[in-house]
Amino acid sequence: MANIKSAQKRIKVTAAKTLRNKMVKSALKTTIKTFEAAVASNNVEEAKANFENVVKALDMASTKGIIHKNMASRKKSRLAAKLNALNA
Repeated sequence: MANIKSAQKRIKVTAAKTLRNKMVKSALKTTIKTFEAAVASNNVEEAKANFENVVKALDMASTKGIIHKNMASRKKSRLAAKLNALNA
């Protein structure tokens, strides 16, 4: 354990940020899974609605620095391809 007061504070702040990042990542994974479940069940309307939520969640996570912006872009592209394959 750190002895210096500022180091103790950094430990607390890092722990709080880690929990927040975990929460956002977990919610992101859940939204992606609901989208993929809708695609698997060939439900186009539900998939479109879920896709909007996924894009919003990915953009928010990349804006906050929780995931890299290129990762968010890559995931959006791949999920959009799944949605377009479902429509075709």
